[in-house]
Amino acid sequence: MPIVWPVDSELALPVAVLLGILAGALTVLGARYGRRLQPGTRSTGAPRLSDDAVRLLSVLPGPALVVDREERVLRASAQAVVLGVVAGDRIAVPEIDTLISQVRRDGVIRELDLELRKPPLRRDVVPVRIRVAPLSSRTILVLLEDVSQAARIDAVRRDFVANVSHELKTPVGALSLLSEAVLAASDEPADVRRFAQRMQTESQRLSNLVNDLIDLSRLQGAERAAPAVPVRVADVVREALEATRTAALAREIDVVASAVPGVTVLGEDVQLVTALRNLVTNALAYSPTGTQVSVTAELVAGASGEPALVELAVTDQGIGIPPAEHARIFERFYRVDHGRSRATGGTGLGLAIVKHICLNHGGECTVRSAPGHGSTFTLRLPVAPQLVGATTAPPYQEAEPVAGIRAQ
Repeated sequence: MPIVWPVDSELALPVAVLLGILAGALTVLGARYGRRLQPGTRSTGAPRLSDDAVRLLSVLPGPALVVDREERVLRASAQAVVLGVVAGDRIAVPEIDTLISQVRRDGVIRELDLELRKPPLRRDVVPVRIRVAPLSSRTILVLLEDVSQAARIDAVRRDFVANVSHELKTPVGALSLLSEAVLAASDEPADVRRFAQRMQTESQRLSNLVNDLIDLSRLQGAERAAPAVPVRVADVVREALEATRTAALAREIDVVASAVPGVTVLGEDVQLVTALRNLVTNALAYSPTGTQVSVTAELVAGASGEPALVELAVTDQGIGIPPAEHARIFERFYRVDHGRSRATGGTGLGLAIVKHICLNHGGECTVRSAPGHGSTFTLRLPVAPQLVGATTAPPYQEAEPVAGIRAQ
């Protein structure tokens, strides 16, 4: 159903200004460049576009075309042809043709959202927003805007809201039920203690989720980051291991570590420790009792002309991740195994936080894993300026052992 202008959209004003410029160009320059009529004669040919109007149409960011009052295409951008909107000198999409007819009759600017199938196979569907407006008494402008990216963002936003609601509902619902159980068992001290411990666990899960949401919002938002300072990689490894010591001991998993001495990266130490801690925590959560997790920090050569990098790798002997899931595991709330993830008590945001911390530090995070063969997550970060000229890891900077965790 067409929407009559004005459209309640943040793009309405820029589009209106653009249409005004185009209409003015055609009106002012039409007499000079347009087709001249001889006295006493009538022309049945299509109107000509001025050179300036043609150039103006060519710089429009999306597909665009101009038709005459008989709905013949006078000018079409290459993008409009690729989308299959034009066939010869005619509009190939009936909905657009109908919209043009309506604008031709009453001169009212209209807008329509439509899904187009791209030729030649017409398998790919492209959502577009179409705007049709009169340019002069004899020409009509059609603008098309690819809204695929906007549709993806809306889908991500909807999924995020749904996931947050679901994740919050679980501990909140559990707390409600447990509080009722405590009231019902007020005369049974043992039951009260048991339910109170469960309430404490659910409260901690809720607190972790809220804190992770706040951290992720800060990492992705426009909030000004703390000034970057040199951070010793070996210190990051030590602090991350200390933060996960209790979990390692509880699961009886040994953690061995080594790091290049003296190497630093520019950034925020709290964020870097958080990223490495999240990876170690995941490794512990998805590894069987009695196995081993290793943490290494090595200096490696950069690509041609690029500075050296520090690679922080966390390797476990756990269940592994199918290759088909590798591209999605850094998404917010994405879980390979929902049942197992809930059993570990994770929020589903840990790897998303790791990814954004790496991006904010000019690095990247990758995964190498296969079912039954464990996983290796690697953070690649550029070294601090004093080592920017390094292209290889010097022999005197080989990784040295860092105090690990002996749980067995």
